[in-house]
Amino acid sequence: MPSSPKYVRDYSMRGEGKYDKSSKRMKDNRARKKARYLMEKGGKASRNDGKDVDHKNGNPRDNSVKNLRVIGRAKNRSIKRNSKAGKANA
Repeated sequence: MPSSPKYVRDYSMRGEGKYDKSSKRMKDNRARKKARYLMEKGGKASRNDGKDVDHKNGNPRDNSVKNLRVIGRAKNRSIKRNSKAGKANA
């Protein structure tokens, strides 16, 4: 607890969620950004369109054209995931 006198802040690169700076998470994030860039370059998505680029097989590093699609944010974020963060029924 930050207000505790014995509290020591952890400045390591590991964390949870968006604060996790592990090399795997950073590589996955770069791959997701690249997927978005590819879809924008191909004319299938545009900036601030309110949509997500979905990886059909759940692997963020698989940026092949057949694996990418543009869908609404609510739809993409409601897809069931398995324990490895992939698609449950892929």
